[in-house]
Amino acid sequence: MLRKIYVKELKDCFRDRRTLILTVLLPIIMMSGMTFFYENMISDGEGDTFQLAVEETSMIEAERILSGVENVDVIQSSNLEQSIQDGDAQAGLKLTPNFIEATQNGEEATVTLIGDSFSTKSTQLNVIIMNALAVFEKTVVAENLQEDGVNPSVMQPFAVEQIELTNEDPNIEMLAFLIPLILSVAIGVGSGPSASDLFAGEKEKKTMEALLMTPVKRSTLLLAKWLTIATIGSVIAIITLGVVALEISLFTENLKNAVSFGDDAYLIIGIAILLSIIYAAFTASLIMITSIAAKTIKEAGSYSSPVMMIAMFPAMIIVGIGVNELTSYHFAVPIMNLFTLLKELMFGIIDYEHILLAFGSNIACMIIFFVIGRIMFMKDKWVMN
Repeated sequence: MLRKIYVKELKDCFRDRRTLILTVLLPIIMMSGMTFFYENMISDGEGDTFQLAVEETSMIEAERILSGVENVDVIQSSNLEQSIQDGDAQAGLKLTPNFIEATQNGEEATVTLIGDSFSTKSTQLNVIIMNALAVFEKTVVAENLQEDGVNPSVMQPFAVEQIELTNEDPNIEMLAFLIPLILSVAIGVGSGPSASDLFAGEKEKKTMEALLMTPVKRSTLLLAKWLTIATIGSVIAIITLGVVALEISLFTENLKNAVSFGDDAYLIIGIAILLSIIYAAFTASLIMITSIAAKTIKEAGSYSSPVMMIAMFPAMIIVGIGVNELTSYHFAVPIMNLFTLLKELMFGIIDYEHILLAFGSNIACMIIFFVIGRIMFMKDKWVMN
């Protein structure tokens, strides 16, 4: 009987076109958008060509300063601000007359850099120009010191050597933040409509009374509905991981280069999938309670939305914490341990103590929430509208 009710509820969920769009297509579109957004954010303009507006009198000097920069096109403009506002250039460079000659003679020289801080491209171009100016400045200082018979080393009395303890790609940190955030949002968005329809929807459509009159135990009905929500969440989680993995592998460069699991790739993927399924079951128990407490689908959505947004807080808490700084506390707290465990896995770390702690805490909380939902479902005041 449990299997029949479970299969029926599952078919009903996937038969409804509206629920199917909200459950499957919307999470995939959202996650794809987030993946490409983060890829674009960490690209730092690599491969892009920028336009720099320069006045006619400074064209030759600007081209000399930027001679080593390949992705910047210097364009002539009589009004730098207007060129940026019209979109013809992303930034403007204004030099005092005879700029290079003035720097070589030790005379006063000024550089004015015009940009739009609200534009990503303008910000990236400003960084490129500032780096080019810094290189030019060092060259001029060294030449001036040599002409005066001074050793250029006096301007740099010591050298700084920085040693990085990790050889990981810096973008792996962004990926370790992106994957669990995508996963938690996808599971919540995907399983939420089904949970609302299976309990609050039954009460709103006046079919819950007829369902309870059938010779089926309430606990069996509850378990079948919970399994349906957990299954949908698990399917969404696996699809999301698969889609994001394919998109990173085929359509991104920076995120793709950051991933390198070596010989543990299949083990890490397996643990990530198992964690996603357990987290989906945990989420199913939580949003099941909100749907039982609600009288309508709209009310259930209002209750479940704050619950789904809880996942944002652990993401903000651990974003600045290094992998070696994670403690048992971070793996014992549900929702947070999704981020911390996936963060370890993204760095290629497999700590079975942390894995068991994360799995155990999620399963324990899942059981507690399920028991609370069962207690509510056994009382008529929660299941009758």
